[in-house]
Amino acid sequence: MTRPDPGSAPHRVLLVEDDPGDAFLVQELLAEVDPRVTVTVAESVRAVVAENLLATTDCVLLDLNLPGSSGLEGLRELLVADPAAAVCVLTGLDDEHLGVAAVGAGAQDYLVKNKADGEVLIRAIRYAVERRRAEASMVRLREEQLVAAESVRLERGLLPNLLLGGSTVHGRQYYRSGRTRAVIGGDFYDAVRGPSGTVHAIIGDVSGHGPDEAALGALLRVSWRALVLAGVDEPQVLPKLQEVLVSERHEPLLFTTVCTVTVDPAPAGGARVRIRSAGHPPPISLRPGPVPLTPRVGVPLGVLTDTKWESETVELAPGWSLLLYTDGLIEGRGPGPDELLWQEGLVALLAGERDDAELPARLVERAEAVNGGPLADDVAILLLADHPVDA
Repeated sequence: MTRPDPGSAPHRVLLVEDDPGDAFLVQELLAEVDPRVTVTVAESVRAVVAENLLATTDCVLLDLNLPGSSGLEGLRELLVADPAAAVCVLTGLDDEHLGVAAVGAGAQDYLVKNKADGEVLIRAIRYAVERRRAEASMVRLREEQLVAAESVRLERGLLPNLLLGGSTVHGRQYYRSGRTRAVIGGDFYDAVRGPSGTVHAIIGDVSGHGPDEAALGALLRVSWRALVLAGVDEPQVLPKLQEVLVSERHEPLLFTTVCTVTVDPAPAGGARVRIRSAGHPPPISLRPGPVPLTPRVGVPLGVLTDTKWESETVELAPGWSLLLYTDGLIEGRGPGPDELLWQEGLVALLAGERDDAELPARLVERAEAVNGGPLADDVAILLLADHPVDA
């Protein structure tokens, strides 16, 4: 429920009182102290809820002795309708204990009728509004802390440290969240040296956005690493990964694009690279280049249960480097009107670039400049080379 900011306008008070005399007295007391305060009178909590009066109210003055309400029933009904409502309850001299109980049940304060003048009423109203605002700020802060903690946990699963020790292949990873959300998305990558010394790499993107997709991406990334380190034959890795996706996805139409790269370094320099693409943008060879590779592109994981992803073998000369990326990098606006950047635009941005440690960050900045602002989707980049690319 959206309520006006109490700091930007005089307080709007909703008085829930069935006695016309008491209602008139409260209005007069408030008007004497602050004529800017506007008072709306409702005779029952039921009327408040039915007419949605809480939406335009900063503070509620609630008589606990309304007909049809027993004890704290009226207060509870108001707080069910709007848990963020700032409520001060009004009690009689003989019911002061109810005021104390009401504060314990969610009211900000209580006042005893015939003992509260205008100054006391105004002070109680302002206190209730400010206390509720402080409570709301604490709730938002806690929610932000929880979101940040969840993002950190997901990031550990999606964006790991590369396991390339003992290999001549070097790697550099990069990730940036899109502007559409604060929580990390479903883009993931990894690179490991397998039991035989071959280097395996993956980059992928779970369709959709949100923590569920991010968690699924983390699961797929961890599953892929486990399959590779267990020595599963490379042609069987994507079929096994699809089995994991189909069994764990929370939506039956959810799919994942993936590109895997297997690098066998040659003793005399250079490398033999096998590429498999499941609906994912292909890598770009930066040396010599930039030149986009053209593997056979199969359907994404999770689309067809009985399918194969054929590999394409590429021979790379000594001094090679490969750029793997997710589609968030190329789906922003391109240099021409009504066109996206796509792979052609990315190759143009890479012309003349150095394949050093800062290349991924520079590349994203240049794509954002062409886009005219932050990219909408997450961007993950994995740079592999036969020479050091660390900072």
